[in-house]
Amino acid sequence: MNIPAAAAHESAFEIRFGQVGLAQMRIRSTDAEAVQAQLTARVASAPALFERAALCLDLSSLDHDISAAELRALLDAVRRTGMLPVGLAHGTAMVDALARELSLPVLTQFRAQKSYGAAVAAVKSVPQPAAPAPAPAATPAAAAAPAAEPLVALPTLMHHRPVRSGQRIYARNRDLVVTSAVGAGAEVMADGCLHVYGSLRGRAMAGVQGEVSARVFCHEFNAELVSIAGVFRVFETIPPDLAGKPVQAWLDGDDLRFGRIGHD
Repeated sequence: MNIPAAAAHESAFEIRFGQVGLAQMRIRSTDAEAVQAQLTARVASAPALFERAALCLDLSSLDHDISAAELRALLDAVRRTGMLPVGLAHGTAMVDALARELSLPVLTQFRAQKSYGAAVAAVKSVPQPAAPAPAPAATPAAAAAPAAEPLVALPTLMHHRPVRSGQRIYARNRDLVVTSAVGAGAEVMADGCLHVYGSLRGRAMAGVQGEVSARVFCHEFNAELVSIAGVFRVFETIPPDLAGKPVQAWLDGDDLRFGRIGHD
């Protein structure tokens, strides 16, 4: 079979990198049966959200090293619930070895990072000198060295258009303010706090990198899912009297709480 020269040089594929929706599951037990039972109940609470959802497993909370056999049993347990484990969160050399043995990727976007709150605290805690000391004469080597850049918190990310189904807005290392509506099937995410001055019908995630003091605020609450620092609840498990109301969400320990804005 003769192939035209132009077609022979045409690439058979194209690779692009981009953000994808990916849930993270922090494993606290290697009991595969317990994980399967609890995850099955979670999937049943919101099947449209969790069924066939991609999942990253984080092993950092385990108090012992996990073997490849134990991890394989956990992966099988997760698959039986309908969710799809696709990789391991970046961690130790043990995680790298397990990933190689089980042919799984290590997902570096879940690498432990300095949180938004820690970055802001570091900026505020820098001591201010009472008076600048006279600078010594610079040597040629010192004059050529670049000055270290100070840690600066990024300004709030402002988004003034509706966030429609399938869209994702992410404010990395800062707060996010959406001055319009967030539609069903959309995602708004921030490492800091999240403010929606309109209807919130999609998924809202604050403290994405683990900042437990982050909060979610919205003027009209109908969110499919709310998450703060990885602790989440779906709309079906949120008090129905909050639907359509101005609401804020915050973490109280490991409990995600909701309340009307302007009410005690």
